[in-house]
Amino acid sequence: VTHLRCGGLILCASIAHCLCDGIGSSQFLNAWADACRDPTSPLLVPPCWGREALKPRNPPRIEFSHGTELAQQEAGSGGAAMAGEPLIHVWVTFEAEEISRLKRRCIPALNCTSFEVLAAHIWRCWARAMFGAEATNGRPKKEGQVVGLFFPADVRGKLDPPLPVGFYGNSLSLASMGRHCGVLLTEQIHQTVKGIQRAKDMALSDAYARSEIDLLALHQPVDNPTSILIVSQWYRLGLERVDFGSGPPVLLSGSTVDHYCLLLPVLGKPKAMAIQVSVRESMADALECYLRELEDAQGDEKPLPDVAV
Repeated sequence: VTHLRCGGLILCASIAHCLCDGIGSSQFLNAWADACRDPTSPLLVPPCWGREALKPRNPPRIEFSHGTELAQQEAGSGGAAMAGEPLIHVWVTFEAEEISRLKRRCIPALNCTSFEVLAAHIWRCWARAMFGAEATNGRPKKEGQVVGLFFPADVRGKLDPPLPVGFYGNSLSLASMGRHCGVLLTEQIHQTVKGIQRAKDMALSDAYARSEIDLLALHQPVDNPTSILIVSQWYRLGLERVDFGSGPPVLLSGSTVDHYCLLLPVLGKPKAMAIQVSVRESMADALECYLRELEDAQGDEKPLPDVAV
């Protein structure tokens, strides 16, 4: 905890992901804050451990790839060259109207969510900044490079039987998809969104979650290469409600973690969303430029909100 001269404070928390996920972390922080305000009041959501509900099967059965082929691939030379550079944050706030503009680029039948369309837009911008500097013919220079997108999906209510209310352990299933860079950067955004929806639907199933539990029991996690972006949504965790007695937070942020992107709530604007991407320093300017670009149905480029690095 860092106390500021103005009377505010900065709270930094580090919680092992193998013990609890974002929902569980928010549950803990809110319970801690509630206890600070009124130590005699009961917890609004009593914690439930229940880790035995996520035991691997006997014998384990791995029935899906779970993106292991993406995690084990070699990244292109561009990613390797940037590996020693310092990490910095690229920030952008999307107002509700900007998110709607992105959704309008998708066919109505998709009925896409804000997360799906933002994840698609960010992934495409990130891949373009990392691998897709355009050659003279307009094609990406590294169009054969496979890039991956991972994002967690909460399976608390999807397991059979479902996890109990108040469960705070790690119950996230990791959805994944891959594209050749040339395909990702030339397809329409609604095609990328459709792929994200398929990956999410697959991850939000009991069979997929059980298979992932068995995979983790049999294999050590593989370090993600530079060709994978992980997008995690923090805007529905309830972190903006944490109040230790001096009011809710004025800013939420995560630490810099390579190839991670966080979708954060914008305090006071429930339909807006802040994006925080950790990138290597030499990539930040290009990513900022691409995040600003938005093509409407006629192909005209229009600027997105200001980006701070």
